[in-house]
Amino acid sequence: MKENFKILAEYIKDISSETPDIQTYIFVKENITKYQLNIDINSKALKNKMIEVNTTLKFEDKEPNEKKSYFEIVYTSVVKINDELKDKKDLEKVLLCDVQNKIYPNLEKAFLNLLHNSGFPEIKLDKKIDFNHLYKQRAN
Repeated sequence: MKENFKILAEYIKDISSETPDIQTYIFVKENITKYQLNIDINSKALKNKMIEVNTTLKFEDKEPNEKKSYFEIVYTSVVKINDELKDKKDLEKVLLCDVQNKIYPNLEKAFLNLLHNSGFPEIKLDKKIDFNHLYKQRAN
């Protein structure tokens, strides 16, 4: 099947790791299993059928703790959409599923590097994100 898009560029737009002090680091190291991965995708139109897609991953503790670390990456893709793609629903699926599936290995690697370099080398992302499933859930 022919792809309806071409990724022209992908890069880390913003990256953040915050652990305020050693007490927080030790607390987080013991409680990091409670942290949750959240994903947010937004896009904005550029010129010439190009779209900037920002995929944000946050890894954070949802509990009301005093001591927490915060990890976030904003990964940007610049995508050129084929002229044949006219339907808004099809475009949405391309941006939320197809582009994400293509960039995710690079995004995951960059995010894991951030976590590992922040002093948490044992962290793995066990579950692969199923963008098609998320898209279908969103549609319902």
